[in-house]
Amino acid sequence: MKSFELEKLITDHYERKIVELDEESHQLFEIFINKLDSGTIRAAEKKDGVWKVNTWVKKGILLGFRLGKNSDFSLNDHFQFCDKQTYPLKNLKPLAKNNIRLVPGGSSVRRGAYLGNQVTLMPPMYINVGAYVDEGTMIDSHALVGSCAQIGQRVHISAGSQVGGILEPVGALPVIIEDDVLVGGNCGIYEGTIIQNGAVLGAGTILTGSVPVYDLITEKIFRGSSENPLIIPTNAIVVPGSRKIKNNFASSHGLQISCPVIVKYRDSSTNLSTILEELLR
Repeated sequence: MKSFELEKLITDHYERKIVELDEESHQLFEIFINKLDSGTIRAAEKKDGVWKVNTWVKKGILLGFRLGKNSDFSLNDHFQFCDKQTYPLKNLKPLAKNNIRLVPGGSSVRRGAYLGNQVTLMPPMYINVGAYVDEGTMIDSHALVGSCAQIGQRVHISAGSQVGGILEPVGALPVIIEDDVLVGGNCGIYEGTIIQNGAVLGAGTILTGSVPVYDLITEKIFRGSSENPLIIPTNAIVVPGSRKIKNNFASSHGLQISCPVIVKYRDSSTNLSTILEELLR
């Protein structure tokens, strides 16, 4: 089935009431989820240099939740799990030939998430439905890749970092991390933020649509809005910073508020510090 045909049918079945969903809806969803699982379709794509959300793909994911019945996935009395039967764990056995490494220790990848060749997954971590993780990327321990988040090639999501996902509203852009990005430990990336190629986030950096990012090099301030996402420029190196609060009470107590700061742009000397990433893959 071609993508435009699938899009039309998914949109039609999504608009139906629950009582109107039938066996045809279940068969359609299986076609849809298999394409999402294999990366043939994705929740967001870069078109003409701009990231766009595929709202119909999000509708298809939501359709799966409506179609699914809560089922027992327990392995035994000590490992009990219950979830919608439409969203079991992703079957990784066929992907072993692609050199995907899922190190033992309590990690989960949900059906409908795409994993590219040579992806490395360190325990425990979690990847939600609709996420796209491209080849050569490492998702480190205690890291989360949220629903519909898009992760590029050769990215390292370091331990304890959170890449927020967004399923609803269907028109909202998910978090985008482009190729060759290094996300330091305990970072948080939320609200449809876009991290462009080669950027580096220092440990503990938090990026949201409502927090301004101050660029010390170009003396610009980057902000997100309801119409446009926060965009971190190519090769930017971002670290946690702070700024004074313009308030009499805050001034009298010397209070400041946290904000991300771009301190430099990546160059050959910066790249030398990331050679270790290649040795770990």
